[in-house]
Amino acid sequence: MKKLNLVLVGNGMAGVRTLEELLKLAPDLYDITVFGAEPHGNYNRILLSPVLAGEMTLPEIMLNDLAWYREHGITLHAGRTVTKIDRVRRRVIAEAADGSVTEAGYDRLLLATGSTPFIPPIPGNELPGVLGYRDIADTEAMIEAAARYRHAVVIGAGLLGLEAANGLMLRGMDVSVVHLGEWIMERQLDRAAADMLQSSLEAKGMKFLLARHTEALLPARGEGVETPARVGAVRFKDGMEIPADLVVVAAGIRPNYALAEAAGLYCGSGRVRGIHVSDTLQTVTDPRIYAVGECVAHRGVAYGLVAPLFEQGKVCANHLANFGIGQYRGSVTSTKLKVTGIDVFSAGEFAGGPGTEEIVLHDKQGGVYKRVVLRDDRIVGSVLYGDTADGSWYFQLMKDGQDIHAIRDQLMFGHSFGSTQLGDTGHKGENRAASMPDSAEVCGCNGVCKGTIVKAIKEKGLFTLDEVKQHTKAASSCGSCTGLVEQILASTVGGAYQAVSAHDKAVCACTELSHGQVRRAIREHKLLTIADATAFMEWKTPDGCATCRPALNYYLVSTWPHEAKDDPQSRFINERAHANIQKDGTFSVVPRMLGGITTPDELRRIADVAEKYRIPTVKVTGGQRIDLLGVRREDLPKVWKDLGMASGHAYGKSIRTVKTCVGAEHCRFGTQRSMAMGVDLEKMLFGMWSPHKVKLAVSGCPRNCAEAGIKDIGVIGVDSGWELYVAGNGGIKTEVAQFLCKVATPEEVMEYSAAFLQLYREEGFYLERTVHYVHRVGLEHVKKRVVEDAENRRALHQRLLYAVQDYADPWAARAADDAEAALKTPFETLHA
Repeated sequence: MKKLNLVLVGNGMAGVRTLEELLKLAPDLYDITVFGAEPHGNYNRILLSPVLAGEMTLPEIMLNDLAWYREHGITLHAGRTVTKIDRVRRRVIAEAADGSVTEAGYDRLLLATGSTPFIPPIPGNELPGVLGYRDIADTEAMIEAAARYRHAVVIGAGLLGLEAANGLMLRGMDVSVVHLGEWIMERQLDRAAADMLQSSLEAKGMKFLLARHTEALLPARGEGVETPARVGAVRFKDGMEIPADLVVVAAGIRPNYALAEAAGLYCGSGRVRGIHVSDTLQTVTDPRIYAVGECVAHRGVAYGLVAPLFEQGKVCANHLANFGIGQYRGSVTSTKLKVTGIDVFSAGEFAGGPGTEEIVLHDKQGGVYKRVVLRDDRIVGSVLYGDTADGSWYFQLMKDGQDIHAIRDQLMFGHSFGSTQLGDTGHKGENRAASMPDSAEVCGCNGVCKGTIVKAIKEKGLFTLDEVKQHTKAASSCGSCTGLVEQILASTVGGAYQAVSAHDKAVCACTELSHGQVRRAIREHKLLTIADATAFMEWKTPDGCATCRPALNYYLVSTWPHEAKDDPQSRFINERAHANIQKDGTFSVVPRMLGGITTPDELRRIADVAEKYRIPTVKVTGGQRIDLLGVRREDLPKVWKDLGMASGHAYGKSIRTVKTCVGAEHCRFGTQRSMAMGVDLEKMLFGMWSPHKVKLAVSGCPRNCAEAGIKDIGVIGVDSGWELYVAGNGGIKTEVAQFLCKVATPEEVMEYSAAFLQLYREEGFYLERTVHYVHRVGLEHVKKRVVEDAENRRALHQRLLYAVQDYADPWAARAADDAEAALKTPFETLHA
């Protein structure tokens, strides 16, 4: 039978979820064509905030990569915007950025055109530097601006605005949030919860200007202003002005119905606009055309949360598959979110209203707020801050309309206290998942109930969280329900389930072995090549993949130095090119300056190289070195050769810098010679590869000008010697280093530091920072091996010295070669 043609306009989460549901029901019914305006597959827009914050990358938030479309026989036209729907000829017409036109005919058409950010008609909103926040392009523009400018203003204190502000703040910008309302997130939180959230965010450095009406966005003025001038300030109606090099407008969204309306589909009028659909998700104008997602208006409601959109997709797929039995009658929504690391939950009439009463638990000092709104002994709304574990329970009681009179006095203490009196089989203190009804919603993002998860576990023989995510999508979006999903898994499979820590999981899909098991096999069986390792451990994919090969390569060369051969093809692009790749495809080069100390001759060479090769940016780094940014790949060998300095290894999973203050050499407060110590440490560690990057700092006195307290190893000089601190991290989530020990001599500093790093090299898992390694094994374990066992400490020290002896500077070796040799490898797709 000839297949029908289904065309999807909009390659976002709602539309592609509909296709996923359709492929389950009728995989061979349609030839499917998808048009997406963005040049990507389908990605998780919920996770744009972690991308902005630097915690994730675009590949990590992809839901359906390009291979998925190929595997399912779907024709994807990415980077093409549909400009017209010809309902008479049943064709859609799309244009690319270069003006080329693509057409596709349809028997059924699915519109999932999403929404557009609402940009208020503020004078100046067209200036460069004024952005909405809806897609990855907006996110990348914000990241670029954060690298160049200082002052950011976010207009709108809803969830999206706060996440944008947090991400920009983490990238070093001075951020002010402007909001027309009297408190933040007024659509999700009441005043008390909002005030608690605001206080927490202000403690992190976020600034707020509430009840402010923006009058105009002003262009930048003064010397050095770009042409055309970008935004430079925000002015309010009271005359106040604040600087703004970047303005992010997060004032809400509007259904994107322009394409449908131009095609003659009814999109309503007045307050509720959108593509009007029936309970079968067919447009009320043309039954051949369906619509789902944020572009839709159903029964007078346009939804902006993911869960209702996925519910729509399920019903729509049912009708596209010709089953004809599903009906979408609207959604009861709840909001369970993690706002910059703080849990909040709200549902229903949380603000109260006529005939309602409320029960409130408010522990301001403890950071917990619970407010449950009742009408006739039934929950009609709730708002939680800090402790949201019982949000799903309150929500289920609200959806069921259950009388809670019998547990009024226990309601605020949660599910485990109230379950028995409402007829649940569980008892006080029991695993909450075991007593949940099958109809209870577990994953709000994807609309997955407990029964669906239990059924998948039993029918498909699932035993791991990753398997549950793959088969049900529960816990695969925002992650707030992960703990509950694990409880359901444990209660369903019983003793067969074992909780697995992140680093005990399989290295990748090529093997069932964990990082620890792989390291042990390489050590015990003296495996010296990747081929030997994958063959001995019976890798499913003999050649490995882009995830496991770099890990295997590190484990081999760190376990068997000078015997295992380093495989450049199994390193990330930065390590293969011996430079940092930048977003425009150029590279940055950082020469080594031991301890942050340089000479006039080195500075002259750096300046000469920058001029000779027209390197556009020269920057002093946080590690007291000079970064040459914008080096063309073909110039890399010549730049290295002309510099005549060693590589700073700013690109590698290796020793990066040893930051120093001027210490007793110059400072009147200095107690120890910090510069000399920094130079000696950096010389000793040159050429040391490690599970992740390693940074050190040496301060000559307790004033700690070198910021040694947030480094992998921090050394602080005191009157009687040196204090050593380990496992600090100054990244997105700052971790203060922990005190390891105090020593008397510079020689001991060298020995103890080397011993700790060698222990980390031998026991740390690939891509595990020292902070996470110490969290995993415990500081006491480190102290026993490094501080208390002198013989073992000296052995660790010697093993590190052996590993780095005779190390050749890669720039010196590569300078006589062609950079293409470092860049062209079978694993070209590895990212930095």
